[in-house]
Amino acid sequence: RGEGKRRERGKVRAGRVLIMSSAEYGLVSEDNADFRQGASYPRMGGGGGPGGEGTPLMYAGGAEQPTTFCQIEHVAIQSGGSHQPSLVHISGQDVDVPKYEFPGWVPPSELQFETLEAIDQKSLHHPSRGCLSEIYATSIAGNDVTSSSLYIVGVTSTLAGQLSPLCLILVGCVLYLIKAVAGEAGTAIPLNGGAYNLLLNTTTKPVAALAACLLILSYVATAVVSATECLNYAANLIPGLDTYWGTIILLAFFAVLMIVGISESAQLATGIFLVHISTMCFLIAIGTTYMIANPIIITENLREPLKYDWPLSLMFGFCVGMLGVTGFETSANYVEETQKGVYPKVLFNTWLISMLLNPALSIVCMGVLDMNSMESHHRDVLAKVAYDSGGKYFGLWVSADASIVLAGSVLTAYVGVTGLVRRLTLDRCLPQFLLAENRFRRTNHLIPLTFFALCTLMFVLLNGDVKSLANVYSLAFLLVMTLVIAGTIILKYKRQFIRRAVRASWPTCFAALAFVLIALAGNIVLAPTHLLWFFIYFGIVAGLMLVMFERIRILKWFLYFLSQSPQHMQDRFSGVTLMAMDKIRSQKVVFFASNENLEILSKAIAYIQQNELTKWVKIVYVYDDLNDPIIRALADNLRVIDRCFPKMVMDLVLVQGSFTPSVVAQVSTRLGVPRNFMFMVCPGERFPYDLGDFGGIRIITH
Repeated sequence: RGEGKRRERGKVRAGRVLIMSSAEYGLVSEDNADFRQGASYPRMGGGGGPGGEGTPLMYAGGAEQPTTFCQIEHVAIQSGGSHQPSLVHISGQDVDVPKYEFPGWVPPSELQFETLEAIDQKSLHHPSRGCLSEIYATSIAGNDVTSSSLYIVGVTSTLAGQLSPLCLILVGCVLYLIKAVAGEAGTAIPLNGGAYNLLLNTTTKPVAALAACLLILSYVATAVVSATECLNYAANLIPGLDTYWGTIILLAFFAVLMIVGISESAQLATGIFLVHISTMCFLIAIGTTYMIANPIIITENLREPLKYDWPLSLMFGFCVGMLGVTGFETSANYVEETQKGVYPKVLFNTWLISMLLNPALSIVCMGVLDMNSMESHHRDVLAKVAYDSGGKYFGLWVSADASIVLAGSVLTAYVGVTGLVRRLTLDRCLPQFLLAENRFRRTNHLIPLTFFALCTLMFVLLNGDVKSLANVYSLAFLLVMTLVIAGTIILKYKRQFIRRAVRASWPTCFAALAFVLIALAGNIVLAPTHLLWFFIYFGIVAGLMLVMFERIRILKWFLYFLSQSPQHMQDRFSGVTLMAMDKIRSQKVVFFASNENLEILSKAIAYIQQNELTKWVKIVYVYDDLNDPIIRALADNLRVIDRCFPKMVMDLVLVQGSFTPSVVAQVSTRLGVPRNFMFMVCPGERFPYDLGDFGGIRIITH
C-alpha cells in the first residue's frame, strides 16, 4: 500500500492532551471505518468528550476528511507509596491521509499521568478460592468415583466372569498413570474447567470447545446413569417403585433445586462420603466372612466357563471396567477452590480408593453370589450381596446408602455442567441467552432446564437401558481422558517452562494414552450400535458450538444471498445484519507482549484472528523505564503488524511497573476486558506466579 509516503507528506496539526487512565496507541484500518461509531461499540463512562474512548476515530464523511488519532493511552505505576498503576490519555494529532492506521511511536514528553483507583486484593479472585482442604476436596471427587463402584462391579462380571477382579486391578494400574498426567496438567494450569482449560492454553479454541462438548456429554451420561441406578437401588426400599418415571422425576427434581439455588456443600459431601466408605468397608467385611463360611460359591464361580477366550475376556473386562473410575476427572473442575498443594493429594486419594475398593467388592460379589445371580442383579448387585450376606436390614441399609450417593452424583453433574456452560457462554462458545437469570433467585435457570431436557431425551431414546447408557458414558469419559493426556503431552512440549508441582515422564504419558485408546476401541467393539447415539448427542452440542464459532461467516453468506434478493428485502435486513456483525466483533481482547519480537506479535494476532470473534486488540507492554528502547521498537513493529492485518483494530498500552496479578486486574477493570479475554506468552522458568493467580489469562504463544 502507498499510504506510508502519503503519511510522510501529510500535514500534522497539533492536538490537545486529555488526561485519562492508560496510554494507548490507537489504530484503525480502512475495513473498520465504522467500527467505533456503531451502536454496538462499548463506550467508557466519562469518555464522551474529545479524546476519550467515546470519541469516534473517523468522521462520518469517510476518507475524504482528515481524522484525529484520538487515543494514545499509557499505563504507569508511580514511584510513590501506593505503587498503583496510573493511566494517561492523549488525544492525538490530526493527520491528512486517506487511510487510517496505527500512528507508531509517540515521544514520552507528551505523556501525562493520573493515578488509577486501587484494586482490593481480595477482589482478585472468587471468595471460595483455596477454601477446600484435603478431606473436603477428596470427598467431592470421591463420591463420584465410589458411586461408579455401585454398578460397575456387576457390569464387569457379566463380561469377564471370574477375571473381573483382575480387570479392575488393571484399571487401577492405568489410573495410576493417568493420576500423574492429570497432576501435571492441574498444577501447571490450576484453573477450573479440566480438559477445556488445558486445551485452551495449549491448542486452539475450537479444539478446547471439542473437549467441552465431550465434557457436557459426559455430564449428561453421568446424570442419567446415576439417576437410573439410584432408582434401581431405591426399588429395594420401596417395592413396586416405577424406576422409569422415577428417574425422570429425580432428574427434574435436581433441575428445580439448581434453579432454586441449592448447590453442593463440602460439609454435606464429606458426610456422605464418610458414611459411604464406612458402609462399603463393612460390606466387604461381612461379605468376606460369608465367603469364608461358604467357600463353595466362589469355587463354583471360578469353574464357570468364560464367555470369550481369556485374553478377550480380560480386555473387554478392562474396557468396561474403566467406567468404574469415572469421576476421577471431577477434581479438575474445582482445582481453584482447593488449598495450595492439595490437588495432587486429592488425585492420589481417589486413585487409592478406587484401586482398593473396586477389586475387593468384585471378589466379595464372587464369594456371595453365583455368576447367574450377578448377571441378573447387575443393576443393584451390591444390595443383593448385602441382603444375602448380612440379612434384610443390612441390604436395606446398603440400598439407602447407594441411593444417596448416586443422587449426589446427579447433583454433581448438574453443578458441574452449570459451571462449564457458564464458562463456555462467557467465552462466547455458546449463546448468551443461557446466562439469563430469573428474577426470583438470580440463578441461570435455562442451563439446568436445557440439561434436564437433554438427559431426559437420552434416557427415553435408550429406553432406560443402563448397559447402553454406561457404554455412552464410557465413550465420553475415555475421549475426555484421551484429550487430557494429549493436552498434557502438548503442554510438556510447548509450555515446558511453566511452573508445576508434578511432572509425568514421557513414557508415563504415552503408556497412559495407549491404554486409554485400547479401552476406547474395546468399548466401541463391544457395542458399535451405541456409537450412533454417542455421535447424535455429540453432534447436537458440537453443531451448536460450530454455529457460534462461524456466526460471522454465516452472516456474510446471508448478506451474499440477500444481495441477490429484491431491493425491499435488502433494505429491510442488510442494516440489521451489519449491526449484528459489528456487535459480535466489538469484544475487546488484550495481549501482553513481553518484547518487541515481530514474529511473536504476528503469531499472537493471527491466533486471535483465527480463534476469537473480534477485530479489536489491545497490545499491553509492561516496562520499568519510559525510555525503554523496546517501547519505540514495539510501536514501530505494531505499525508493520497493522499493515499485515488490515481487518484488525489495534491499540498499544504501556504499563510501567511489574507484571503482577493486581496490575492485570487493574488493566482489566480500566479497559473493560474480562481476564478470560486476556492473552500472554508462555512465562519463563523464573516467573514468580502461578497461571491461576491471574484469574483466567490465557497462554497462546511459546
